[in-house]
Amino acid sequence: MSFAPRTVRLSPIVSRRTYATLSGLSQAARTRAEKLSADWNGTHATGGNTKNYIGGEFVESKATVWHDVVDPSTQTLLTRVPETTSVEFEQAVDAASQAYKTWSRQSVLSRQRFAIELQNQIRQNADALAASIVLEQGKTLADAHGDVLRGLQVVESAIGITSTLLGDKIEVSKDMDTEVRKVPLGVCASVAPFNFPAMIPLWTIPMAAVTGNTLILKPSERDPGAAMIIAELCKRSGLPPGVVNVVHGTVSTVNAICDHSAIKAISFVGGDRAGRHIYERGTKNGKRVQANMGAKNHAVLMPDANKNLALNSIVGAAFGAAGQRCMAVSVVVLVGTAQSWLPELVERAKKLQVNGGFENGADLGPLISPAAKSRVEMLISSAEAEGGRIHLDGRGISVPDYPDGNFVGPTIMEATTTMQCYREEIFGPALTVISADTLDDALDIINANRYGNGAVIFTQSGATARKFEAEVNVGQIGINVPIPVPLPMFAWSGNKGSVLGDIGFYGKSGINFYTQNKTITSLWRSEDAVGSRASVNMPTLN
Repeated sequence: MSFAPRTVRLSPIVSRRTYATLSGLSQAARTRAEKLSADWNGTHATGGNTKNYIGGEFVESKATVWHDVVDPSTQTLLTRVPETTSVEFEQAVDAASQAYKTWSRQSVLSRQRFAIELQNQIRQNADALAASIVLEQGKTLADAHGDVLRGLQVVESAIGITSTLLGDKIEVSKDMDTEVRKVPLGVCASVAPFNFPAMIPLWTIPMAAVTGNTLILKPSERDPGAAMIIAELCKRSGLPPGVVNVVHGTVSTVNAICDHSAIKAISFVGGDRAGRHIYERGTKNGKRVQANMGAKNHAVLMPDANKNLALNSIVGAAFGAAGQRCMAVSVVVLVGTAQSWLPELVERAKKLQVNGGFENGADLGPLISPAAKSRVEMLISSAEAEGGRIHLDGRGISVPDYPDGNFVGPTIMEATTTMQCYREEIFGPALTVISADTLDDALDIINANRYGNGAVIFTQSGATARKFEAEVNVGQIGINVPIPVPLPMFAWSGNKGSVLGDIGFYGKSGINFYTQNKTITSLWRSEDAVGSRASVNMPTLN
């Protein structure tokens, strides 16, 4: 979520910013944009408006404030996103509240069938989802498909709800049972970031739905297209009207989510400022909140590491998605003689191709906005100003055929932990290099950092790996694995300043987040039973 979006206020006579025309897109991008506009009801990629999704219908907003969504490679206007009005927001919450009355009483088998069909729909329409992500967010096509796949894995995990929602029961005394059931909360909300337009909505929609809740989703106003396609896929999958609703906007919409008494829980992924705001305001209003925020993920490179694996892994994890990942490796700690590998790390990063997301061979695309580009370049410049050394400088990169793109090339900076480029999350293709004499020094550096999403070590020593695993204070640890995001049979487990709230995303934690326990103690005396003839018919439970 952005607290300073680009907006257009509509009035009878409107003076709008001038953008590149649709012809400014590459042929591959233009073909996909036209197909998206023709095939999908809620999103647009050729200049039309994005709609709200309320009560199972795509609804044109009556908003007076609109946000421009542009292709970050060319600044071509793709769509305008409404700042959902207070009336429309209330309609969405009412639709979710009404749907909850029946959806929460559907059998777990019925809810499971929705998840089974949704995964089928996502597989059939993965190309459309990926195309929308490339157009609006700027990822390469391959990386956009990865975005979809990691979300799909959560949907597939949600299919196991018939096992994961099992409660507990025991006979505590003769004829007396105590049972614990996991029951839904009610209307929930999800506030998604720009950097994973498909994956994060798919962290929340299936988990909320299969546990019997209904959901208000607010995608990023910068790239809502994938979320709108997912909403339509939910409808095609047989999800009843009102179970999932999509609203749009920035601070006013978020505040409405935090304040509305009918909303029981909020899931957020994004930056520190927005995350703290949502957590504090939401919990003050009695809501359950999970917030995943900023990160500074370290990779420790030991002298005994497999050099080829380690260097390639670090380059991929640092610069993939133009560094716009909350689990990107943004710091590499070179330990001892591994410091001599820095020139080779630079040479491998130089070989990466910066280009439009649909171009063959592209390794990384543009940043999400001109403001993001300016901020990344500012932080690179700060390293230079504070006495750091820039070994590879991606500022001012020229990308043929994309002169107006928000491009920053791979950048490698040698710095210290006191510098701004280390202290702040850069969220761009900029890798900070820190030197350490020993593993203990590297651990001290990581553990002193305020963030705790993840850290990785590259080593061929089991003892070194065990020491690192035991002593590093982060939530997600990789051993020769550059981006250790747990698969959804586990759960997201970042810690320290990277999270607020004590229940993680997806997996068992996701089930716990979207449910509350109900404990029933019952007494039915067996001696009071009245005998009756048994039925021999096969019981059917549905």
